Amino acid sequence: MKVKYYFGIALASLMMFSCSEDTMDRINKDEAHPGANVVTGVFQLTDAEVATVYSTLCGNYAWYVSSYTEQLFGTGNNQLKNVEVRQMAQLAGSSVFTNEWNATYLNLNNIIQIEEKCAEGGLNDGQTDLLGMAQVLEALNWGTLTDLHGDIPFSECFKGISAPKVDTQEDIYNHIFDLLDKAVINLSAGGSHVGEHDILFGGNTDKWLGLAHALKARYLLHTYGVNRNVLTDVLTEANAALSAGFSGCSLSVFNGVTADNSWSAYWWSRSYIGCSATVDNLLLERNDPREPIYNGDMFGENLVATPGDASAASLTEAVNAPCWLENGAASLHVFSESELYFILAEAKARLGQDAKTDFENGIKAAFADWIEADGGISGVEIADADIDAYISSLSARYTANPLKEIMVQKYIAQTRDEQLETYNDMRRCIYTDGSYAVEMTNPNNTASGSNRWPYRLPYGESDVTSNPNVTAAFGTGNQAGVYVFSEPVWWAGGNK
Repeated sequence: MKVKYYFGIALASLMMFSCSEDTMDRINKDEAHPGANVVTGVFQLTDAEVATVYSTLCGNYAWYVSSYTEQLFGTGNNQLKNVEVRQMAQLAGSSVFTNEWNATYLNLNNIIQIEEKCAEGGLNDGQTDLLGMAQVLEALNWGTLTDLHGDIPFSECFKGISAPKVDTQEDIYNHIFDLLDKAVINLSAGGSHVGEHDILFGGNTDKWLGLAHALKARYLLHTYGVNRNVLTDVLTEANAALSAGFSGCSLSVFNGVTADNSWSAYWWSRSYIGCSATVDNLLLERNDPREPIYNGDMFGENLVATPGDASAASLTEAVNAPCWLENGAASLHVFSESELYFILAEAKARLGQDAKTDFENGIKAAFADWIEADGGISGVEIADADIDAYISSLSARYTANPLKEIMVQKYIAQTRDEQLETYNDMRRCIYTDGSYAVEMTNPNNTASGSNRWPYRLPYGESDVTSNPNVTAAFGTGNQAGVYVFSEPVWWAGGNK
């Protein structure tokens, strides 16, 4: 009898505990904010696109790199001033890019969730258009991370592993190519499930198909230094992008989803960027009609800073800035039309083919982009005849050295907001050709005989302090972060 009594108490306690656990589970469940597992991937796509542009492509990464490429000048007596004078803490510190590092990984997690929902049995099962878009965005985000940081955590990410290993850039690039090939298949299958939630192309799968091919052309070209046979494939992909009707990919602002252009917001709030003599001199030497757009009359006539000028870098609102920074409605690039034409022109020039038409198309697309971004703020009017005359004036430069002038014009074009790709061009050309078409003049690029021009960006602090694999790659003590000055990324001749 006593045994039954004890058993009854134990059973009653177990039932009470189970009820209590069930009740607590219900209480702790947030009914007002459902988890990602019950949200359709179509809604997540919008966030993925905005995060890709604002957090990764057109934010702190680009603002810092614009000083390395000398397309803009760091001023304002704060972070960008310290970048301009090549202060070690602003070049190699783990805290510098931790927000962008974290944001890009969070975005990748979101994008991969979309892809998983498109799998069999998922919320978006069979929506191949959405799947293809997510794969393109995943490729772009991995590409940006590895191009900037080199070897990074990749294959073990988002799998519940607390300290994912650091994978090689070569392996990540193989994944990028695989993603883009799969995206082409999925986007070619058609489908219409996204619509207005796609704020880049409005659900147009042909335009996404063009972007997939354009990105593959870009990433193939990055590898030219380690694979000299890649140029014909670059041409194939670039031409496929044009055949798909690709005419560039930009995020329009004031579209009900995003707000001001991120560059404009940065300029208005901090005035940390100004005009660099490196760009202005190129424009003046060529009598380029875009010079008044670049050298906007913000504070006075011809207030352009020489790269590395510590005095100018310490001033606030004393160096002119491009007029497009005053246009908060200017779109933000994901991949410009001009870049695609300059990719075609470079590949043809390296193959000894006639690249003149693509060269000229790249310049025309760049003019259209600058004029649109300016929005009439400069007061400069550039007619088609002016553009044609400018292109004709470049004939001698192009004939003397086609590849050089192609890269110079691409450099000028990408001064608008594509500095990350210019940084990639510089590093791969230095490795491939021994130099870049535009000479960097900042005297702070060397200090006491040591290089102070970063070959890559430092890892984010969140992983440096929590992931032993990243800690080991970053270094400790007086060696922490200094690898950025000595170790190029894989496609630029490095092994890390």
